Amino acid sequence: MSALSLNQRLVEYKKLMRLDKPIGILLLLWPTLWALWVAADGRPALLHVLIFVLGTVLMRSAGCVINDYADRDFDGHVERTKERPLAAKRVSTKEALLLAAGLSLLSFVLVLPLNGLTIALSVPAVFLAGSYPFTKRFLAIPQAYLGIAFGFGIPMAFAAAQATVPLEAWVMLVANVFWAVAYDTEYAMVDRPDDLKIGIKTSAITFGRFDVLAVMLCYLATLLLLGWVGLAGGRGWPFGAGLAVAAGLMVYHYTLIRHRERGPCFKAFLHNNWVGAAIFAGWALDYLLRPVV
Repeated sequence: MSALSLNQRLVEYKKLMRLDKPIGILLLLWPTLWALWVAADGRPALLHVLIFVLGTVLMRSAGCVINDYADRDFDGHVERTKERPLAAKRVSTKEALLLAAGLSLLSFVLVLPLNGLTIALSVPAVFLAGSYPFTKRFLAIPQAYLGIAFGFGIPMAFAAAQATVPLEAWVMLVANVFWAVAYDTEYAMVDRPDDLKIGIKTSAITFGRFDVLAVMLCYLATLLLLGWVGLAGGRGWPFGAGLAVAAGLMVYHYTLIRHRERGPCFKAFLHNNWVGAAIFAGWALDYLLRPVV
């Protein structure tokens, strides 16, 4: 590993944390924002929003570092990942572990102003983010585990706003699991040939020729579960419109992934940012237009 200047090292750390590729932050952030708005009846505390947004960035960054540490011996054999800092040996494993530990510690410090339940929930949140990369060794659908890790901001948001985690929070978490399986299967379809060679387990490999069907069924489950939460909460047409737009985007994704070509599948994965945004916009607009009692 050649010596790097401070600026070069910071650039490599930025790449290691994927700060140059914000899609992961957004896919983690949207469900958290859904929960913040629902838990606070459309009026989340500014402090809560700031803490959860910054916490999302920190935990996603830590998760990326751990992911690259876990996959450092595999990424070099995958065309899309062979130039990642750890795989290319521009960053040492010790540096990566120290960086991940520092990011996780900052995330924990960030939640200390919140109530005890939220602080307690931050412990499994860190465990989930750190352990997900290793599940690709033995879980047939590690994307489901990813959905729990990416969605754990949901029960934490409810805990922060209500000091409890009601049923709708867990339903939203399950909805996020289905959504994560859908979009990350699209992502896994890009790397399927390489993953088959190196022996990593992914949903795209597990679903086989039913991969496209599985993605669409997971999308449907996401919409149905979120629809139940909205109906149970008395939401109106703006929320329904948000779900309808999301459904339309999901249909568009079908046109991208049905031929299983790498480029369009990756485009569908990236496009899920707009699915999350549409659902949030519907929820936020619904609360905004509702008369204040």
